[in-house]
Amino acid sequence: MSVPVRKVLHIDCDCFFAAVEMRENPELHSVPIAIGGESDRRGVIATCNYPARAFGVRSAMATATARRLCPDLVLLKGRMNLYREVSAQVMAILREYSPLLEQVSVDEAYLELDPEQQASQVAADIRARIRDELGITVSVGGAPNKFLAKVASDWNKPDGQKMIPPQEVDEFVAALPVGKIPGVGPAFQSRLQVLGIETCADAQSWELNELVRRFGRSGVHLYQRSRGMDNRPLSMERERKSVSVERTYAQDITRHEDCVSEVSALYARWQERVSRTPWKPEALAPFVKVKFADFTQTTLADVQESASPEGFERLLRQALLRDDKPVRLLGIGGRFPQVSEQQLSLF
Repeated sequence: MSVPVRKVLHIDCDCFFAAVEMRENPELHSVPIAIGGESDRRGVIATCNYPARAFGVRSAMATATARRLCPDLVLLKGRMNLYREVSAQVMAILREYSPLLEQVSVDEAYLELDPEQQASQVAADIRARIRDELGITVSVGGAPNKFLAKVASDWNKPDGQKMIPPQEVDEFVAALPVGKIPGVGPAFQSRLQVLGIETCADAQSWELNELVRRFGRSGVHLYQRSRGMDNRPLSMERERKSVSVERTYAQDITRHEDCVSEVSALYARWQERVSRTPWKPEALAPFVKVKFADFTQTTLADVQESASPEGFERLLRQALLRDDKPVRLLGIGGRFPQVSEQQLSLF
C-alpha cells in the first residue's frame, strides 16, 4: 500500500506590518512607507510596502540608508499589539482548513492538508478569505514538503500562489538556483559558484560524501534540498527557548568599560522579563550579544557562568575581546535549562 503524498502549504503575509498600516489608512497605499526606528536612533527597517521596495528599500536595512534611497519615505513606528491581533485572525482562518498548523512567525505559517483536499483550491480560498475578511493579502505555496512549499510561496508575490505537484518536483528543483535554498546565504553561494554549482541540477552531480567533505553539515543540507528532499514534520508547538533583552545605542560605544557599565540597566529589564516565566534568573544559562558598528556581531554563552550582573559582565568582557570595534548594540539573555546548546535561538 503506497503512502499518500503530503500536501503542505506555506502561507506568507505580503509586507505584513505595512499591509496592516495601509489597511488602517488607505491613503498610504500609493506612497512608500516603512515600519522601523528613526535614523537618529540607529533604527532599522522591519518591513516596507512595494512602492518603497521600488526604491531599493528592504527589511533589515538601516533607516538612514533607506531614507537616502527614498527621501519621501513615510516612516511609521509600528504597532505590535495591532499586528499580533491581525496575526491571530489569520491563524484562526488557517485552522479552519486543517488542525495541522505550524506558525513560524507573526506573518508566516505552514499548513498540512488531508490527502483528499485539493491544495490549489484551499490556497485560493485562504487568499480570498484573508483578503475579504482582514483586508490584507497573503501568498501561498503548495508542495509535497515544507522546503518546496516555502520556495513556492515566494514565486508569485504579492497576492499569488504556486503549486508544485509531485510529478513536477524533479523538473522544478533541477532549475532552481541554489541561492533559493533556505540556509544557502551569499557567502555559501559564492563558494558554490567557484565550484560551478549554481543550480540544484549542478549540485545533484556531486556525491554526498564529497559535499560533506567540503562543507560538513551544510553539505548534507545541500545534497537533500537540491533533490527536493525534506522529511521534516510540522511542529505544532513553538516552545520558547530563551529570554533576552537588547539595546541599540544612538551613538557607538568605543570603550569596553562603558559597555560593561550598561549591564546593570540591561539586567533590570531582563529580570523583569524572566519574572513572567516559570524560571528564576539563577536557573538560566546566560549569554551575551554584541553587534559592532559595521553590523558584524558575536555571541558568547557559558553554561558554567551565573546569570547575574557579575556573570553577564564577565561574559561581555570576553565577547568584547573578539573584535576591537565600536559597539552599536548590546544584549543579554538566558537559555532555559531543558534546551540544548544546539537548539539555542538567540534573540
